[in-house]
Amino acid sequence: MSGQVLGGLGNVTDRILGLLENPEKPGRWDRRGMVMGHVQSGKTANYIGVVTKAADAGYRVIIIIAGLQNKLRNQTQRRVDEGFIGFSSTAGPRRQLLKHTVLGVGRYDSRYRPSAFTTSHRDFHKGIAESLNVPLQNLRQPAVFVIKKNPSTLRNLIDWLKTHNAQLGTDTIREPMLLIDDEADNASINIKHRMDEISRINGQIRELLDLFERSNYVGYTATPFANIFIDPDSEDLMAGHDLFPRDFIVSLDPPTNYFGAARVFRDSADTVLRDVDDHEDLMPTSHKIDHVVAGLPESLEEAVRVFVLARAIRLARGHDRSHNSMLVNVSRFVAVQQQVRNEIQAFVDRIASSVRINGARPAGEALEDPEIAELHRVYLEHHDGVCGKSWSQVQALLHASVSAINIVEINSRASGSLDYSEYEATGLNVIAVGGLSLSRGLTLEGLTVSYFLRRSMMYDTLFQMGRWFGYRDGYDDLCRVWMPEEAQGWYDHIAESIDELRDELARMQSANATPRDFGLKVRSHPDTLVVTARNKMGSGQRHTVLIGLANHFVETAILHRDELTLDANLRAAVRLAEAMRNEGHAPEDGEAVNGGRLVRDVPVNLVDAFLGAFRNHPGSPATESDPVRRYIDLRAENELSRWDVLFAGVQRRNERSLLDRRLGFPLTCQRRTPGKRSDRSMLMITNKQRVSSRGITKVGLTESQVQAAESEYDANRSPSPGGITNYPDRIYTRIRTKPLLVIHLLAIGEENDDLSNDTPVAAWSISFPETGLAERTVEYVVNTTWFHEHYGDDDSDDDENGDDDYR
Repeated sequence: MSGQVLGGLGNVTDRILGLLENPEKPGRWDRRGMVMGHVQSGKTANYIGVVTKAADAGYRVIIIIAGLQNKLRNQTQRRVDEGFIGFSSTAGPRRQLLKHTVLGVGRYDSRYRPSAFTTSHRDFHKGIAESLNVPLQNLRQPAVFVIKKNPSTLRNLIDWLKTHNAQLGTDTIREPMLLIDDEADNASINIKHRMDEISRINGQIRELLDLFERSNYVGYTATPFANIFIDPDSEDLMAGHDLFPRDFIVSLDPPTNYFGAARVFRDSADTVLRDVDDHEDLMPTSHKIDHVVAGLPESLEEAVRVFVLARAIRLARGHDRSHNSMLVNVSRFVAVQQQVRNEIQAFVDRIASSVRINGARPAGEALEDPEIAELHRVYLEHHDGVCGKSWSQVQALLHASVSAINIVEINSRASGSLDYSEYEATGLNVIAVGGLSLSRGLTLEGLTVSYFLRRSMMYDTLFQMGRWFGYRDGYDDLCRVWMPEEAQGWYDHIAESIDELRDELARMQSANATPRDFGLKVRSHPDTLVVTARNKMGSGQRHTVLIGLANHFVETAILHRDELTLDANLRAAVRLAEAMRNEGHAPEDGEAVNGGRLVRDVPVNLVDAFLGAFRNHPGSPATESDPVRRYIDLRAENELSRWDVLFAGVQRRNERSLLDRRLGFPLTCQRRTPGKRSDRSMLMITNKQRVSSRGITKVGLTESQVQAAESEYDANRSPSPGGITNYPDRIYTRIRTKPLLVIHLLAIGEENDDLSNDTPVAAWSISFPETGLAERTVEYVVNTTWFHEHYGDDDSDDDENGDDDYR
């Protein structure tokens, strides 16, 4: 770590430690807190730092709950061995071969040796702990347990603690305890299938905490849409939840070299992201457990070639001992994963054979080999002129690159391993094929290429599946992510929402707001509607959610497609233009804005009438007319009395463009493609479900307001690659003083279709300003049935074979 990174880590761990209770404080006490980090941003390093300082302060028992799966728990144990214990836990409790087992911090100072009751190969085992016959109170150094979040493990640990460590005549333990929950972000589709198990686990964590007279619980999460905020049925139940972080919430800022969502989906999207649209025949997104894999999509073959080239380029850069990984996540079924792994193996073998035979020949002759010619084509497309290495340099290292690549399955049945520590001398070069095992917390070192077909709209997908975030110093220019366009849209939207809530948390902390206040802010965020719909999808019930729209942007990205509704919505837009004209706000007299017309100070009653006439689709819950109109009505006499209204268009047109005059002035309609999920009854606006162009929310702002918003944003983040920043819409929404209604007349068709004679489709967007009044929420009813029908099968993690058998 650089001095800057290390200093920042030291400061934030000091801050978190200061929020824990003093372990020397007498009497019974407990504290509950949460730390909100970023995906793959150093969360483990953070809590190891907290654990180390807590041990120095006097905490005697450290319990780390490290995820749901053995591979993740084992990986975390190795990190704890290195960063806290200082010895390899696999050497056994007596560590007879001490000189061979010292590692990590033990090499710096081996005087302190925390007592490990778990190893990097084995979770807590009551029989082994009993055989040691060492009560916690007799240990000179802190006891540390790294356990899986599993009912059996928790029960064994609780029983052993009660039997062997409780004070005489009591059921409690006096030693101060710190519990780190590294699986605190269960805003998951799994909840609906495993509600009983989730409840049992949470009950056991509470029982574990209650065993200790003095305890701290700190949950680590990468998403504010955590179940602790979302799942309770009422605000009072949320705040009264036993694991609710009632005492503190800390938001971690990633270092400037963090390769995160903003970089992948916005700033460097043109370089990093690649669309996948050729997979449905060979690898359909929705498939059964008995699906037969007859070959690889061309896009996956392309991704493998990019990985081979990336490793060769890294070798040319001198990264000889660096790890290099590729992630392939295309199915939740083990049987399918195995077939995919075999197909990739055969494909890599084919490349290796060509390179072995022809790779050392002069470039002109080598390119006569079809496989080497394909590698050259991919090099020209992805790396030529930007990677700093010529084709001849790369070609010379192709054999060293491809011959070292292992293709492994990572799931509950496979024997494949990602133990990078065994390959420190040479680096592990691996293509990892898996599903859930690759999704939750598992770190892929040197991850360069990802191929991802899960297209769920589930909100924690970004965090469960987002292995491509992290630190890519020295090779970030080589990183690529393949995924369907629809998934790209969801990831971008989710990242924007989460950044918005992080900003909100920072402002609330500055104002000394309570965790309950932040919990209410999360619950009232419009995207909570989708989280609730997914989490409650299997219930077959309707659920009410209280939402606040201040400082939010909502739009009708899913529309009815029947002719009657399309015509009714178009007439609603026409009537709005006529009503504005009748009241002296003629759209044709408005300001010209990018081919459209902006009209200022439009009375709220005209906006309300339009929303009342527009027929919303249940797939767009945040734009449901009744609650939106109720929210507006609460502020119709003050903050929302006057509106900016933009009739959006485009400046450029050609013979295939749709020029419409029904609004009373010529408007060249924006062109949008129908999303792949569109059918006869539903029109999804693009695969990314985005109606407006980026930056729409700055319409109506002054130039100085726009510059101020962008300068503030730039001041709080590292510079974008190439110096070009794609500013998120939220920074403009935050400084608006008037609401903005955008009326869209859309030409729906594929990119080169002639739409000149089509009828436009009406849609709308609203940017609500921040409120200076007390936040008032309005009640939405979530239609879980529609979500079940349209999204229920994509990522349902249940199967007749049981949870652990198919992943």
